[in-house]
Amino acid sequence: MAGTGGPVFDAERRKHMAAAFLEGGDHYHKVRPSYPDESLSWLIEKANGPIHDALDVGAGTGKYTQLLAEHDWSLTAVDPSADMLAQLAAELPHVTTIVGTAEHLELPDASTDLVVVAQAWHWCDPLAASTEIARVLRSKGTLGLIWNQLDVGIPWVHRLARIMHAGDVHKPDFRPAVGPEFSLAEPLDTPWNQAMTPEDIMELTKSRSYYLKATEKVREKVMSNLRWYLFEHLGHTPGEILELPYVAQTWRAATL
Repeated sequence: MAGTGGPVFDAERRKHMAAAFLEGGDHYHKVRPSYPDESLSWLIEKANGPIHDALDVGAGTGKYTQLLAEHDWSLTAVDPSADMLAQLAAELPHVTTIVGTAEHLELPDASTDLVVVAQAWHWCDPLAASTEIARVLRSKGTLGLIWNQLDVGIPWVHRLARIMHAGDVHKPDFRPAVGPEFSLAEPLDTPWNQAMTPEDIMELTKSRSYYLKATEKVREKVMSNLRWYLFEHLGHTPGEILELPYVAQTWRAATL
């Protein structure tokens, strides 16, 4: 195992929390951030060979698949949620979609050159997923693990993340776990900003597993705290455009 870091869930809790994303694809797609182009460009640059086929595992509504679609590759997207994949297929109809998980890919051996897992590896069993992904990768294939992380090194974002109960926060010492099939190289960190209104940030909060699994009382408290923080404490006005700082962290793993 190459290392650990990020949210740590046992198998039952991971399954319980991940179930929050089986529905709500339309809302998720509208409010979740995209990814900077540099993330995929770096993976391509560091790849050990040409890429003809690419696989997005845990693709959701296709936020990272959109970057893959800018290239002339054969694309497949896998996700446990048919609802999320329906949203992806509506925008990227040329992408093959399969309901499935990283641990059980209904794909042939040695059938792809690049596998990406964006904002989803923490929902996977890293050992089982590594074994299955290594099976479908061709020789010298590349695995990319990507996270959009709120830049909590900035004080106002740190407090916002706490109010949102956001798990995707930037931790400089984070190192994802991978199985013995892979060697894990140091990541690329890409700072970038997402233009959002205060209302957008509130909707973003509603797309997170903590909020989705919370009681109505807890949800009301979270929204009340956000309204106070954004409008009263920070002094933003409704509809104002502000820049929400992220760090996109892209890890590259190569088959041994």
